[in-house]
Amino acid sequence: MSSNRTYIGIDGIERNKDEDLRISLDVHSLFKTPTGQSVLKYLRKITIETVNGPNVNDATLRHLEGQRYVYAILERRINHAMKEKKNV
Repeated sequence: MSSNRTYIGIDGIERNKDEDLRISLDVHSLFKTPTGQSVLKYLRKITIETVNGPNVNDATLRHLEGQRYVYAILERRINHAMKEKKNV
């Protein structure tokens, strides 16, 4: 069922549900390929799996957290698309 109601998407941006789902499906399509999986693995390694010591400065930590946030959105989009595909 299609809906044109506006709501807050996975990324916190207000848009209609169909547009938000389309973004998730596009992200999933991009990253489900072997090359996409390789890129996602690389991004995870340099974001989620990166650990800083206690001497990290505020700017470096904020920068890394921003990168982690973007990576997490990509993962959430992929999971959203897979969930929606199962419901179809």
